[in-house]
Amino acid sequence: MALKQYQSGDTKVTARPTGQGRFQTRIEMRGGPVLADEPIEVGGLGTGPTPYELLSAALAACTAMTLRLYAERRQWTLPGFAVEVAHSIVAGDPPRDLFTRRIAFDEALAAEREARLLEIADRCPVHRTLMRGFEVVTTADGPAAPAEPPAQHLLDMEEACAA
Repeated sequence: MALKQYQSGDTKVTARPTGQGRFQTRIEMRGGPVLADEPIEVGGLGTGPTPYELLSAALAACTAMTLRLYAERRQWTLPGFAVEVAHSIVAGDPPRDLFTRRIAFDEALAAEREARLLEIADRCPVHRTLMRGFEVVTTADGPAAPAEPPAQHLLDMEEACAA
């Protein structure tokens, strides 16, 4: 099968089972393909992140990007940092999804600066998407709806940093 060549404005993502194992799926997107899978202990091949790990990765990446942009706009020098995100289900009626996010700075920050960065983390575009909810529309015919323009995420991050 020929690989699709992605243009800079092409932001659609396509997933296709590989036929290897029960769950392995090749995800085609701008920047190159990624394999998603389930761990060996649940019947997968363990060859890639699970869908919830990918969703957690989106939140972690967006948070890191937004914090860097905010610091850049304030001309703050940030120490190195990592954003860790884990997904779990909280029991209840109905059960709820919980994303636990930890931002670990390599060096101590002034308390006010750290508090402000944690506020900004809650304003990253993916965090906002998860908090406000969304709609999923599924069809079996016709082309997929166009994805948002590539620059939209930057505009959303800039809005989060504007305060």
